[in-house]
Amino acid sequence: MDNTQNTLTRIQKIATKCRSAVIIVPPSPSIDAIAASTSFYLALNKMGKTVSIACSQKVQSDLTASDKFQNIIGAGGDSLMISFPYSDGAIDKVDYNIQGESFNLVVTPRPGYQKLNPNQVNFSYTGGLVDVIFVIDAPTLNSLGTIYTDNQNQFNGKDIINIDRHLTNSYFGTVNYVNKTISSISELVLSVLQTLGVEIDRDIATNLYAGSAASTNNFTSYSTNADTFEHIATLLRLGAVKKVFKKPVPAATRSTMNFQSQPQVINSIPGRNAETPKSMPIESVEKEATTEKPQTSQEWLKPKIFKGGGLI
Repeated sequence: MDNTQNTLTRIQKIATKCRSAVIIVPPSPSIDAIAASTSFYLALNKMGKTVSIACSQKVQSDLTASDKFQNIIGAGGDSLMISFPYSDGAIDKVDYNIQGESFNLVVTPRPGYQKLNPNQVNFSYTGGLVDVIFVIDAPTLNSLGTIYTDNQNQFNGKDIINIDRHLTNSYFGTVNYVNKTISSISELVLSVLQTLGVEIDRDIATNLYAGSAASTNNFTSYSTNADTFEHIATLLRLGAVKKVFKKPVPAATRSTMNFQSQPQVINSIPGRNAETPKSMPIESVEKEATTEKPQTSQEWLKPKIFKGGGLI
């Protein structure tokens, strides 16, 4: 049995034996990392495991199950967690009351802020211990950010499955499934799921396809090879839908984006300076277009009189 198969067999034994697990990705994960981790999350759920998926930063994606990301380590547990979108200073107070057999949690917004939208409230259980930690697309544990640095004690004594393709991976796991030449993390997770024997449905196949496509720049990168296309063929046969998914935007980038810049045009006429002109506000462009119209001479507007001697 080669090393790869031996590693997959060890992952199979650990995943089959465990009752609860958490899947963790680094901050600002790529589409490939989100696709691989959400696919693994869906598969472990199919196996009847209590599983959660975590990241130090908020993850925004339209991949299936991407809404399941949380910023804490824990799977299941007895504590009910109520979460909803929040902006600093938006809540005035949180209170509760009991009416008969009903427990009411009352969230009062601060004056001037919008009231809470019930459709944006999520419920989950937290505080549960996990048997195994799956780390996806991280070269080191420190690269997981605060979810590791603030919770290092929760990593002690746990089986840590390291699934990665970084050239700088430090082989930090109790099991390391690392392939530094493969074209995507999604392909590695596909191999794990095939070894587990779990059903790969359309949602899982579509996520993994999206991850592979994003990682390889739609299968044009230098890392794309025959194995890549064999994996893609498998996913398409399993019902993968070819979609265009939004690229996740890091939180820091979202807060500093400037949407007022105008597209720039490069002068490519031979012999001219190919310098990109500075953009200007739309109002300035419109004003310039108005003021630069050719001016009609007032002399041309005067009536003309013809006589025998010519034009007067």
